[in-house]
Amino acid sequence: MVTFSLSGCCWEFRDATRQSPWRPARVPGCVHTDLLENRLISDPFYAAHERDLQWIERHEWEYRTKFHVPPDFMELAMVELCADGLDTVAWVSVNGQVIGRTENMFISYRWELRSLLRPGANDLRIRFRSALGYIRSHRKGFRPPKEFNDPVGNCVRIRKQQSQFGWDWAPRFVTAGIWRDLRLEGWSGSRMTHVRVNQKHGRDAVSLEFIPEFAGRGDTGVTVEGSISLKGQQIAAVNDLRATVRRPRLWWPAGQGDQSLYTAELVARDVEGRELSRWQRRIGLRTIELDRSQDERGERFGFVVNGRPIFLKGANWVPAHSFVTVLDREKTARDLRAAVAAHMNCVRVWGGGVYESEDFYDLCDELGLLVWQDFMFACTLSPADAAFCVSVKEEAKQQVRRLQHRACLALWCGNNELAQVNWEALRRPSLRRGYERMFHRLLPDVVRREDNVTPYWPTSQWRGSWRAGNDHAAGEVRGDTHYWDVWHARKPVKEYEKWRFRFVSEFGMQSYSSGESNARVCPPQDRNVFGPAMENHQKNIGGNQVILDYVSRRYRFPKSQADLIYLSQLNQAHCMQVGVEHYRRLMPHCMGAIYWQLNDCWPVASWSSIEHGGRWKALHWAARRFFAPALVSAHVPGDELTGIGNYRRSTVRRIHLWTSCDLPAAQRAQLGWTLCRMDGREIRAGQINVQLRAGQSRRWLTLDLAAELKLHGRDELYLRIYLDAAGQRLSEETVFMAPPRFLSLPRAACRVKVERVTPTVVRLRFASPVYQHRLMFELPGLPHKMFANYFDVYPNEPRVIRVEFDRPSTNKQIKTALQVRSLVDTYD
Repeated sequence: MVTFSLSGCCWEFRDATRQSPWRPARVPGCVHTDLLENRLISDPFYAAHERDLQWIERHEWEYRTKFHVPPDFMELAMVELCADGLDTVAWVSVNGQVIGRTENMFISYRWELRSLLRPGANDLRIRFRSALGYIRSHRKGFRPPKEFNDPVGNCVRIRKQQSQFGWDWAPRFVTAGIWRDLRLEGWSGSRMTHVRVNQKHGRDAVSLEFIPEFAGRGDTGVTVEGSISLKGQQIAAVNDLRATVRRPRLWWPAGQGDQSLYTAELVARDVEGRELSRWQRRIGLRTIELDRSQDERGERFGFVVNGRPIFLKGANWVPAHSFVTVLDREKTARDLRAAVAAHMNCVRVWGGGVYESEDFYDLCDELGLLVWQDFMFACTLSPADAAFCVSVKEEAKQQVRRLQHRACLALWCGNNELAQVNWEALRRPSLRRGYERMFHRLLPDVVRREDNVTPYWPTSQWRGSWRAGNDHAAGEVRGDTHYWDVWHARKPVKEYEKWRFRFVSEFGMQSYSSGESNARVCPPQDRNVFGPAMENHQKNIGGNQVILDYVSRRYRFPKSQADLIYLSQLNQAHCMQVGVEHYRRLMPHCMGAIYWQLNDCWPVASWSSIEHGGRWKALHWAARRFFAPALVSAHVPGDELTGIGNYRRSTVRRIHLWTSCDLPAAQRAQLGWTLCRMDGREIRAGQINVQLRAGQSRRWLTLDLAAELKLHGRDELYLRIYLDAAGQRLSEETVFMAPPRFLSLPRAACRVKVERVTPTVVRLRFASPVYQHRLMFELPGLPHKMFANYFDVYPNEPRVIRVEFDRPSTNKQIKTALQVRSLVDTYD
């Protein structure tokens, strides 16, 4: 089999509605990026340009190119045009003859065109119909009972990336174009179309079975041979479509072991020994189960890899750009590597985006990130007519076949929140029948036929049956939970600790992006977070008010917008820390915490821990602490309340000290604490020896601070807790007995010393005579990578941070650029 990529051809596009002139285009690409490159539109992300570009979705667009077929193609029996992704409603013609039509962005297509090809130049044209026009003319009898994120409505009538139509963190950019690879494939005889891989694990060996499928003449007269190799060295042969790997190196999630990847290669040959086609994939040798066995409190919900229960620590993944065709491996790797740097072992590919690229899954395999994979349905109920179901079945079949061999693949999930947010609407028999046809029969049947290893879960959140219920109490017994009372219902952050969920797959808190990010998309005169430009970059209704509400409960009134942004990020980090630490303390009753969300598709105020440009928010730095393999945390069962007259009353007295461990092996450690006054004076301290056991959370002791609180006052104290092992600090945190806005934080300048390591690497030594809470530093104008931020500095105890610059920087340049802020600096 031979291939010929069409991406390198000279492509042109035009507005077919206006019959505009032809202009250069990129393939893969989309109309928005082509319009931008030709300077026909302004930057879609800048100011409020998004609203001015809505006309694009109402027009039809046409792409064309001319290609010369390589001479050897004309000697082959079959030549096919292969389209891995057309977005979305398209007519495809070759040399003036229509060869195919498409209506599903997530399906790849193959069309035979051998008889249409001619010597010399061949003409290829693809015309994309307006998605909005399709929506208005198709399935008009189906109208979802409630729209959740599409301001125009009915985008579920088309099989297309739902978040393109707008979401509460995404702009409305409804694209069109050739969004994935387009090529010619030529072959004769038989072609290997797919290979399913089955693994059987024994005591000290893994047996592999390969089940190939063929097009053309099928497997008649075809022999298949192959090999298994590791790091370029062959370690087993494939004979009779089977191989045995002895003393296997297993694939483990991040933090649990190595991510060994074997290369499996099969070659199909005809009776004369000529190669017909070749198949090659990287596979990880591992087992995975979704444990739903009964226990004393109900039904477990947890993942078991290679026989070991794994607490899933991660975040939800959304498309990393509004125009996904601009993404390459390195841009995708940036955020996935950041996830691993924060001790995550999984990402959830959320159902309103796209099935991600091969680069994405390659990286998850390499990095040890388990993938909870949604099918692409989210929130708003979809049609379930016969034609729609046929299209979805083909979509699911292709995607399951594409990903079945992946080591990272942990779960197939039917949809995001369709049952949860449409619970009452689904009492209607017609809607329930359509929903169950899709998510309880069609999709699980495809997974069973094409995978039969990876678990299937019909929706998220879900408790295993309709009878189990949809309320929070049900989530304490079984299934997974999306908990949004904190944020959407504006419940206090302590509400996280009220519920003992089995697995939490969504929960979150918004914050503002940094001033640096905002400056890239807002004009200087319109960067106020409540101004028109910034308001366009806040997609959640009332989101700014909710941010302010939570910030005002915890912090004092900021003296600048920069301080407000900083406080919003501190609050976001605090909220996720409270939730994650609680869920980890519940282990093994709770076996997963996946917060919303890891990344952004454009610069926006959102729930992400990584800004669109890759900058880490305070939350991501906090995640490095609360997702640490060995964690010390404090459960403070009391709270501060206000009564008549707005007088403060506190029920805080005892503090429980816990450790949570998901190290693969047990370890001895020292758990310590120091109670201090804000002026740095030590009041009380202690340390005990502890045994950290894999998969265990344990409360080691309770500190009763009633006497100290009475003597010194809750606004004058902080508790420092830490966990040490083998001379290293594994985990550390500071605990307050009152909201930070009431604390008597001392003021003092933080001294920073620059210690040179190489021309591009320095150590910054931060020292302060007083306690500094969540010190944050920036180096604007000096591109760099830092290794810690938003940390606490204790009195006369320097904190040293490594910084690597993209280019050599002098000490003077660093000191001139350096900006430092801690909590006490945010208010007068």
